[in-house]
Amino acid sequence: MKLSREEVLHIARLARLGLTEAEADRFGEQLSNILENFEVLQQVDTSDIPPTTQSVALQNVVSDDEVAPSLPQSQVLANAPQKEGEFFRVRAVLE
Repeated sequence: MKLSREEVLHIARLARLGLTEAEADRFGEQLSNILENFEVLQQVDTSDIPPTTQSVALQNVVSDDEVAPSLPQSQVLANAPQKEGEFFRVRAVLE
């Protein structure tokens, strides 16, 4: 699928990108090549493939929770850039 120059500029405008003339030409070719590759993939017959099939087996790799002693508060706060009493001091996120 060959993209027109107007389509490339429209995509760039949607992405809020300012493109030079050379960049618009180069990206137009690259985007057209990507879309052509997707057209080839659309020709693959996937009618016998269930939609939830995975290419690799999925498994969760998690370790068991183990109880361990915590660091003392003074050691935790030792490298804090700012602290206030027994707490970390951070800039307000919401006003």
